[in-house]
Amino acid sequence: MKKNLLFVIPSLSAGGAERSLINLITQIDFNHYNVDLFMFSHKGIFMDLVPDHVQILPLPDSYHRFIKPLLPSVSQFLRRRNTRLAYSRIMFSYKSRLSKSVSVNEQEGWKYIARSIDAIDKKYDVAIGFLEKTSIYFCAEKVNAVKKIGWVHNDYDKLGMNPYFDQAYFAKMDHIVTVSEECGQILKQRFPEQQTKVEVIHNIVSPKLINQLADLVQEDVYDRKSGEIVILSIGRLHTQKGFELSIKACRILLDRGFRFQWNIIGEGEEREKLTQLIAMEGLEQNIKLLGLKSNPYPYLKQADIYVQTSWFEGKAIAIDEAKILSKPIVITNFSTAKDQIKDGVEGLIVDLNVDAIAEGISKLIENEEARTNLTQYLSSLHLGTEEEIHKVYKIFG
Repeated sequence: MKKNLLFVIPSLSAGGAERSLINLITQIDFNHYNVDLFMFSHKGIFMDLVPDHVQILPLPDSYHRFIKPLLPSVSQFLRRRNTRLAYSRIMFSYKSRLSKSVSVNEQEGWKYIARSIDAIDKKYDVAIGFLEKTSIYFCAEKVNAVKKIGWVHNDYDKLGMNPYFDQAYFAKMDHIVTVSEECGQILKQRFPEQQTKVEVIHNIVSPKLINQLADLVQEDVYDRKSGEIVILSIGRLHTQKGFELSIKACRILLDRGFRFQWNIIGEGEEREKLTQLIAMEGLEQNIKLLGLKSNPYPYLKQADIYVQTSWFEGKAIAIDEAKILSKPIVITNFSTAKDQIKDGVEGLIVDLNVDAIAEGISKLIENEEARTNLTQYLSSLHLGTEEEIHKVYKIFG
């Protein structure tokens, strides 16, 4: 008999966790599993990649009303004489203004959002909250399942969350999965009562699929001038990704006389701030915010150097993808950097400051032989992690 699985994630907009979920559910053996998917938003560039076998669960009308702007939301609840949800919506708005931490706001806001969502009637064999915070809270409180799994895709200590809030929810999980050994150690230290539940399962990446998608576009995706080096970064436009460091490093490289273009694929709340910084540095011709790309792989394949200037990461799936496409890589020395590449062998790990980033990129621009050596070494490796699906099946039971 097939097992019934439920995955929960906020949306399928751009992001490493979202790509990781798509990779995972496309690897699942649907002869043995029925898969449902619950999302708080049915929008996102990866929606079209959800396999046909996966059933997307509908959102209740009360939740649609709750997420409207404050006045229309409260007005609609009052017209329906639902004072409880009207009050919850007001408190949600009020509480979100009290804290400057986006993560704490999401934690504290859950109890108000939760009132607008009924528990799911269907019983599942396994329910998976596939991203920290709301997905795990929903899994804990709104799902009837024999086994519950919470997935943490980042360095927990860098997320700015209140661990005392999460303790009660992690206690309701049978497994707490994370994406690297370093992230696993952090969770064990932060939640010692739950340390026996912590499991490390690496992001599933398929070289075959990535290469197929990279080859879908044969023409040039970049307007490359003669002798110009193409640098690429991929990530949500969020403070975590450190794109302000990229922009300032770009200024240094330009002042040193290098001919290059630096492209950033991603979208997010930092776009306006980054656009202003690019203009302030006079870099409009050198660094481009390309927005979201449902298929970033042709851009990655045609780039000369991949750069990731994050302040922190769990395990960045874009770095694994750059390795698969044999790109010379420069990453900052965030806490899990050594889980991602071998410094000097698979790429360069540089200090987390603008000068070090610029110096690392300079070395690769100036030394074509070094770029070639990195590319040849990466192309010799077996980098697929499709076998991680067996670890997933094991914890499903």
